[in-house]
Amino acid sequence: MSIRHTTKVRGGAVVALATVLALTLVGCGDGDGSKPVESGKSSPVDPKANGSQAPTPTGNPSPVPTQVIATVNGEAGMTLAINSAVRDAGGFLTVSGQLKNTGSQAFTSTAAWRGNELKGSGVSVAGVTLVDKAGKKRYYVLRDTDGRCLCTTGLTIIDPGQTIPFFAQFPTPPQSTTEVDFNLPTFATATIKISG
Repeated sequence: MSIRHTTKVRGGAVVALATVLALTLVGCGDGDGSKPVESGKSSPVDPKANGSQAPTPTGNPSPVPTQVIATVNGEAGMTLAINSAVRDAGGFLTVSGQLKNTGSQAFTSTAAWRGNELKGSGVSVAGVTLVDKAGKKRYYVLRDTDGRCLCTTGLTIIDPGQTIPFFAQFPTPPQSTTEVDFNLPTFATATIKISG
């Protein structure tokens, strides 16, 4: 009985190993993207298709969006270009853009960006708010079940010339609200239009 049990475990391990190797081989390719995907073979997964925010791979930087709906200046040469403010189907408003250090020194004063609300998110942009002037309401960054912000995190040092993608999710204002004031601590306030 113990011999049969050992055989089953080894057989299961062989099947699991074969599956991992097959998936590894399917994932390998020449990577130039010049050949079309043949039917029956796997294709790359778009991390934005399921709404998740995946970090950009080091060797394959994403292109910088060309549309800019607002640009605001911060301290010590920091700028924020806001590319979009989009209502998602799930009842969220996602604001995204690019933080850039245009100064000649590394920028390290990022702690003020986290605000006082969500210190559990570490150094982040959790202090950003939206204000609906017409509806007389302020919106704060959403948080997950562990109390961490649904926003860009891990901002400690931004080197001169470095550009970092920025995003923050908020509860969506009513459909009648078409623009809001965007405010990130240490930056000027910008009025941005909502799409979607």
